[in-house]
Amino acid sequence: MVTTRNRRLAAATGTQEILLEARGIRKIYEAKGKQPRGVRPPLVLDDINLQIAEGEFVALLGPSGSGKSTLLRILAGLLSPSEGQVLFRGVPQHGPNPHLAMVFQSFALFPWLTVLQNVELGLQAQELTRTQRLKRSLAAIDTIGLDGFEDAYPKELSGGMRQRVGFARALVVEPELLFMDEPFSALDVLTAANLRKELLSLWHERKIPTRAIVMVTHNIEDAVSMADRILVLGADPGHIRVELQGLPVEKRQPRYDEYTSMVDLIYRIMTSPHVDIETLLPADQARPQTGKLLPPRPARSYQTLPHVEIGDVIGLIERVHVKGDREDIYQLGRDLQLEVDELLPMVDAADLLDLADPQEGDLVLTEAGRRLAEADVLEEKQIFREQALQRVGMLRQIVHDLQRTSNHTVEEERYLEHLKQHFSDDEARAQLETVIDWGRYAELFSYVEDRGIFRLEDPETREEI
Repeated sequence: MVTTRNRRLAAATGTQEILLEARGIRKIYEAKGKQPRGVRPPLVLDDINLQIAEGEFVALLGPSGSGKSTLLRILAGLLSPSEGQVLFRGVPQHGPNPHLAMVFQSFALFPWLTVLQNVELGLQAQELTRTQRLKRSLAAIDTIGLDGFEDAYPKELSGGMRQRVGFARALVVEPELLFMDEPFSALDVLTAANLRKELLSLWHERKIPTRAIVMVTHNIEDAVSMADRILVLGADPGHIRVELQGLPVEKRQPRYDEYTSMVDLIYRIMTSPHVDIETLLPADQARPQTGKLLPPRPARSYQTLPHVEIGDVIGLIERVHVKGDREDIYQLGRDLQLEVDELLPMVDAADLLDLADPQEGDLVLTEAGRRLAEADVLEEKQIFREQALQRVGMLRQIVHDLQRTSNHTVEEERYLEHLKQHFSDDEARAQLETVIDWGRYAELFSYVEDRGIFRLEDPETREEI
């Protein structure tokens, strides 16, 4: 039996076989229709180089927009890279990798099929007899803890049991590589914890045939508690910012200081996207053990707005104010029961609006943030309006255009087309919707949805803006 200790020893001595490798992967968003002259299509992933070795459990972490799921699909062969190549055991791959299986966040079960039929579906492409398919499917169902539910339909199962079916369907093909895309995020806390524990037990005890696991997650605690190696991605475009060696298995629990320190380090890295990672590490840790540091990339040339409700941002500012105008971001997430993908956009928005600054893993209120936290409703809107106009370029542009048109209206299409020069069609629409929400909250303009136009309600009072 190959134990976790033996796998680690093999990794340390460089004797592990490389199962999967990505070389120079770039992914460019392919826009629908003709791209305007002189406009470069958005870059989703840039210069991705990584190796997945036998015996590894690798976690991919990163903020929204870092291309985690896109990268996973490229590695699986479900998407083609614009540049670069993916190799399996040294052989370039074209199309889906038959030695790989994937577990999805959404379970992806067929509701009209039973548990057994859903699991058997993974074997349809293999040249097996009916008896062989049945035997392997029943074994996979038993391994993943669903014995007795073979004839149940998905609607009869809890979320955790449906995800178990997803795992059984992936494992029944006996894949060398198991990919998981946010496998626990649709589950409640207790169910997710139980499923994580059982999966790790199967993996460490080699009760599943998989030789390596790659997991995309937005949950930092999941990555720290499960992975042998953690890749933290940066965004705009997506790139591997740092590789961190995972903790020893016996230290991957919250009661250990090493666990807390690792989680805190990753929070610091993810909330400081343009800071040299060397400066974020503790004084006694010059660099991550066997990790790889990359220099920080410059901020994107075009402003990107985080998609958050302003009420949530104000609530965050008020929470930090109660804590003395400075609070650990990791602790904020725990207190507010927010996943990192929910918390970081709020932190980004507070930073963008100059209401708070992320500093060494803490969120520190600015003078404007303190004033906002202490303001009444009318003062609160005024402060937000001032900060938004100072810090958000498109809001300033819309107000400027509205003031200078004779009827004080402007069609949204003008701004949507401009955004499409920098973002995918879907993201351009999402950016515009965020601009609309923020502008409405600040009472800078109204928006007529069925006509797609902005309107300045009171041009005389808005001239002073």
